[in-house]
Amino acid sequence: MLERLQRLRLSDWAAACGLSVFLIALFLGGPQLTRALQYERTLVLAGQWWRLAGGQLVHADAAHLAWNLLGLWLVAVLFVREFTLRGWLLILLASTAAIDAGFLLLQPNLEWYLGFSGVLHGCMAAGLLAWLAEARRDPLTLTIAALFAAKLAWEHFAGALPFTAATLSLPVVHEAHSYGAAGGLAAGTWLVLRRRRGRVPI
Repeated sequence: MLERLQRLRLSDWAAACGLSVFLIALFLGGPQLTRALQYERTLVLAGQWWRLAGGQLVHADAAHLAWNLLGLWLVAVLFVREFTLRGWLLILLASTAAIDAGFLLLQPNLEWYLGFSGVLHGCMAAGLLAWLAEARRDPLTLTIAALFAAKLAWEHFAGALPFTAATLSLPVVHEAHSYGAAGGLAAGTWLVLRRRRGRVPI
């Protein structure tokens, strides 16, 4: 971990800082802005397509935002240099698209959703894939990969982690984590294969 931190440059923090400021600004916009952007199935189907992206960017309360900012900086510290900025944008878009497709096609009873955690799971999955694709077998890689897989498995079979659910004022839609991870894996796989073929990084 210390070695990875030492390799980071000041410019590596720019994207995480910018995204953090953006998420905080949306939150400070107040409940009215949050309601205008959050995913609501009936309104999306009525043509308010911006909610497909907006729902991933707004938060219910300060605790909800804080958890996702913590996750964002964890991803940044661990994985920021695994892909270029455009590569990360592709991962963000793929994760968002996978979450929205999962909601619309597989969860017709989900009326509303908000939060960045599903997209973060996509980023985490892509970062871990990059590590494993480089044949890293150090304890940190194996531990984080095992914990991430165990978290997704727990949520799939038993629901949200008790500690996380207890700290939030809204239900945890854990399916978003699985959809986001699938989207992140898909984008990460494409980027890793492109790198292996010697093509210019995106």
